[in-house]
Amino acid sequence: MLEVLGLTGHAEAVYRLMLANPTWNAAELGGALRLSLDQIRDALDRLAELSLLRPSLDAPHDLRPVSPEVGLHALLQRQQAELDERHRQFVHSHAAVSRLLTEYTSLRPSGGSGGSEQLTGTAAVQERLKELTRRTRSELMAFVPGGAQTSSSLAASEPLDEELLARKVHMRSVYLDSARNDRATLDHVEWLSGLGAEMRTAPTLALRMIVADRAVAMVPIDPDDSARGALLVTDAGVLAALVALFEQVWQSARIIGPAAPVEPDDLDGQSRELMRLLANGMTDEVVARKLGVSPRTVRRMVSVLMQRLGARSRFEAGLRASQRGWLD
Repeated sequence: MLEVLGLTGHAEAVYRLMLANPTWNAAELGGALRLSLDQIRDALDRLAELSLLRPSLDAPHDLRPVSPEVGLHALLQRQQAELDERHRQFVHSHAAVSRLLTEYTSLRPSGGSGGSEQLTGTAAVQERLKELTRRTRSELMAFVPGGAQTSSSLAASEPLDEELLARKVHMRSVYLDSARNDRATLDHVEWLSGLGAEMRTAPTLALRMIVADRAVAMVPIDPDDSARGALLVTDAGVLAALVALFEQVWQSARIIGPAAPVEPDDLDGQSRELMRLLANGMTDEVVARKLGVSPRTVRRMVSVLMQRLGARSRFEAGLRASQRGWLD
């Protein structure tokens, strides 16, 4: 249950038992849990690494469990700091990849020279996408922005997705957090998960993207307007940047499932990203597009945050959010 904090199943069991029986030795713990001494020692080492054990004041050579209020809260804070750092790295990577794609497209405005091919028109993009997925043999990585997906889009993708997973292709996709609010999208994601795909969500995504076998990628010509067409990329340098961006986002993205509890004075990922985008001067319409929601939803979210902060204006809300560390 606490694997997300770094505890193995054995370590968690030992920690729970030690909280109830703090003076028990390794042999007693092993006997109660039916674990070998080596397994108990490995669990104790892991608990010590996570600072969930401390030397006894009475017998410095013995270890005693740290209370959950102190130990687990410290682990949560450490994990939050790591997530914040990954998010900062993601923001920098987002900007770098967008610049790289813009420069790359301007250098190769048309045709199939070098390591790219420009695709114009929805029909051309969809046809090449089908060809790309059918040639994928081992791995497929995808960013799926736009929040809730349309029924027609979901229905069109299902045969290709099913074909991929039947070939045992390792499929990983990241949707927007806002997709969690759409039943049809969630049903589709759960169906994919049942076939072996891995699915997560993030507050925002840099661009729509598919990377197949780490050898070819399809990205929009304009990350802010995918309707302009797509770019099929085989250049090793660009592919390395796109794969690195995906892995960075994947590590900090949330596994689709029950929402994690939020501390009373903290924000969930989507609300934090909302505040950051508004603080950077983006309009409600731009923020809505990046979060995959409607402008009306953005205004409702802002209203809720203003009430929570006791602010009478957006400017005042920004100041108070900064004071609470929400914009760090």
